[in-house]
Formats: sequence, structure tokens, C-alpha cells
Amino acid sequence: MNLAHLLARSARLAPDSRAIALGKRPVLSYGQLADRVSRLATGLRKLGLAEGDRVGLAMKNCVEYHEVLFACWHAGLVAVPMNAKLHAKEFAYILENSGANACFVTSDLESAIPSGTPIAELPKLRGEPMPVAERKPDDGAWLFYTSGTTGVPKGAVLTHRNLLAQTYAYFADIDKLDANFSILHPAPLSHGSGCYALPHFAAGAVNVIPESGHFEPDEVFELLDFWPNSSFFAAPTMVVRLLAAPSARSPKHLRTLVYGGAPMYVADSLRAIELLGPRLYQLFGQGEAPMTITGLPQPFHREKTHLETCGFARTGCEVKIFDAEDRELPPGELGEIVTRSDCVMAGYWQNPDATRKTLRGGWLHTGDVGSMDEAGFLTIRDRSKDMIISGGSNIYPREIEEVLLRHPAVAECSVVGRPHAEWGEEVVAFVVKRSDVRPQDLDELCLQNIARFKRPREYRFVGALPKNNYGKVLKTELRKLI
Repeated sequence: MNLAHLLARSARLAPDSRAIALGKRPVLSYGQLADRVSRLATGLRKLGLAEGDRVGLAMKNCVEYHEVLFACWHAGLVAVPMNAKLHAKEFAYILENSGANACFVTSDLESAIPSGTPIAELPKLRGEPMPVAERKPDDGAWLFYTSGTTGVPKGAVLTHRNLLAQTYAYFADIDKLDANFSILHPAPLSHGSGCYALPHFAAGAVNVIPESGHFEPDEVFELLDFWPNSSFFAAPTMVVRLLAAPSARSPKHLRTLVYGGAPMYVADSLRAIELLGPRLYQLFGQGEAPMTITGLPQPFHREKTHLETCGFARTGCEVKIFDAEDRELPPGELGEIVTRSDCVMAGYWQNPDATRKTLRGGWLHTGDVGSMDEAGFLTIRDRSKDMIISGGSNIYPREIEEVLLRHPAVAECSVVGRPHAEWGEEVVAFVVKRSDVRPQDLDELCLQNIARFKRPREYRFVGALPKNNYGKVLKTELRKLI
């Protein structure tokens, strides 16, 4: 069982079908892509990489992305896709933690990862075609790095079984695809959009990379008017930006807009339905169970019912609500959301303690708090209380706090999120000073150590942080101040 067979099969059945397009222009057919993948796989092995070795992908969305990704699998390697927005130190941590033996970079990231191999060198690496490497279902395929509540990134080991199960669930729950379909990739291929490329490659559909390489509302609308039976994945903040764009309109060819990664207000869902039609599908998932825990299908958006929920268990998934002692709670009771399925990760890379805690009892403990009604519709009431979701990206305060506390003028600090109309939430830091320090000094420190999107948008200087009798900072009280 090897994910590379998804591409190889489509190439055998329809070698001339379009596989990848850049904007409105088809670039690679399935036959061409499969040939490049097979030849690059040979090149990877000639670099001394052995089956099971890790390969980093520090790449913005581009035509070469899936060539590298599938070549890793074709050669029996484990891909380590990384968010192209990360800081150089964050790239370095992931590459060191994963033990990556190679890393491919797009030109914009060459300075951040000097040891990386520029994608311009791919033609030099391609050798003679090689057969797809044999892999077992539970062999690792993708190391998905997701921050933990301590702020230390952890690599969720996603196996070939996990990603195939996610692919099958897409066919069962979201769309019945064929070669006449297309998917746009304005969201990062290192995350949700990359996961949902797989069913489209399996069906022989075309994957469209925006020429900008990222999310631009005007460009998205143009591509949705051009490509037939088109779909795409978006965080709720992206949907809100689409609705607010001057070019906002009902696209000619939009079939499905899958949204998730953070809650979306019902009012925004209704606005999206009004503009785009009942083509929305809401999902709830995590990196540890990629894109596949619950979903709210298109008919419920058509009827405008259950929009306050995140739907019901996806095909092949079990979802329950547990109390603090891991006992199942009855309908309506509030507790931790847990799930088990073939989509759930094998564990965290070289982190047995975190794996035991998160997968205890055979269930993935999501850290999200919610309730389920008698029909099985899940409502997320809260989430891991410290986590901030901004623009669909998870931000853990501890990571930012650790950086701020490096400044000699900072005695204490605590980071919380506050609502933001466009991004969902933004970061606010409460700081107790030892001596004078300017916000720009703290900003500079953050920009030297973490990704730009994680830095605080405001610094509140206070005399003391509110704490309980045990000395724990009361973030609930801080949130009341914003």
C-alpha cells in the first residue's frame, strides 16, 4: 500500500488528462507528472536516501510541489511538508526534530534554509524511472507538524493507511469525483489543501495552482469562473475575505467549497450561502486526524439547518464526548471531543509520552470541548483553552510567551486571543515589565524567533497578572480586559 499508486493508476488510465495547471494554463498531464515523479524518486535514492528517511518540503504552492511529494512516496520516503510562512528557526527545529536527510525549497525560502535543495535543481536529479516502492499500510507517509499545548511543535505520523482512509471518506461524504473535476489550491498545500489534493489525483482530476501561489480573492473568483466543476478548501477567514472582496460574485463553475480549521459564525455561513449557493461543506478535523472527524454536508447548507454545529461523524469515524475520567457522556453534556478511525495518526514522532496521553484508551483526545445531540450533531463549545486560531492557523500562547520572556526587561507575560473581524482572532500580550521596554523591541524579538503571523498585534503593559491561589495566571480574567 503506497499513496504513489494513486497517481500511477490515474496516469495508466488517462495519461493525457490534465494533472496540474498554473492559473488557467495546463502544465502537466498525468503521464508527464508520473514520469517526472518516477525519475525524481530515482534521484532521491541516488542521494543516499533509504526507505523511511524523511524529506522536508519548504515550498510555497507551485507546480513542482506534487512532483516532490509523490516522488518521496514513490521512493518509499516520508514527506515533511512545512508551512511556507514559518520562521527560519522554526524550519530548523522541524528539520532537526524529524531528522530530515534532505529538504527542497522554493526560491523565496532559499535564504531561510541555506542547506536546502532549490527546486530549480530538480531536472538534474531526475534519473531513469523506478518502480513504486513497497510500503506497509502503517508505514509513515507524512509528518504533519502541529504545535502542542506547550508550544513545542510535534510531528503527527500520518501513515499511508491514514491518508487513504481520508481519501475514501472524501469520496463517500463530499464529492464523487472524476476527470472532469478540478480543485483550486489557494490554501497551503502543506496543510488541508494538500490533503484534499489526494482524492483529486486518485480520480484523475486537475489540480490548479494559482499563479500568485497563495490566496487572492480576485484570482480565486477568476479561476472559479474558468475551471469546470471546481472546488477548493478554505479557512473561514478566507471565506469572509471572499465575501468582502469588491469582485465578489456567484462563480460560474463552483461545485464545492470545503471550509474548516476554525469555527465560522452562522451569520457568515448564511452570507456565503446567499452569494455562493448551497455549495458549502463544513468539516472538523485536526492534523492528527487529517480533515476527517465530522462534517456538515451541502444539503444542510441548502436547508440552512444545523449551521451552528460542525455536523456528524464522517464515514468510518467514531466520535464521542468524554468526561475528565474518559467516560462517555450522554447527549447534551459538555466534555472533550474524542475520535477513532483509520484516519487517526499512528502517534507523535519520537514522543511516546505525548502519544500515550493523546491516544489513551485507543481514542484521539482532541483537546476540544463540545457536546453532541441525540442525532449525533457535534457542536464545539470551546477549544483547548489557551489556543488561538488566526486565519485558520493554530497559535499556542506558550510559544510566544517563551520568546517574550527572553527579553531582560520582561518579568512576566501572558498571551491571549481577542476577536478579529477578518482573521477570527488576533494575539494580544499582557506584559509585566522589569524595566522600560518598547512594543517595537518586543516585536523585533518575536520576528527574530517565530513566524510573523504569530506575533502579538498589541502589547498591554500591566502592573501584575491576575492569578489564582495556586499562582496560575487567570487568562479568563485577561480576556475580560480586551
